[in-house]
Amino acid sequence: MDDFGGGDSEMSEAFYTARASVAKVEGLHRRATLVDGTTLDFGVHGPVKAHYGLDSEPDLPLPVDYLIAAAAG
Repeated sequence: MDDFGGGDSEMSEAFYTARASVAKVEGLHRRATLVDGTTLDFGVHGPVKAHYGLDSEPDLPLPVDYLIAAAAG
């Protein structure tokens, strides 16, 4: 028996694998492309941008902004 109260400790086969590519556009600007062709641009903005003195970078969502939006959605 495993530590989580289940019987078998082996993992099952994955039923879905997310596929995406990420490319550098310029500076900290990155563009992710999902398998369906959807693109997402991300970089830095707000307090993070100010903290690191990245004034020359465009205001773009942080990768964590997309994660929070997806989890809250």
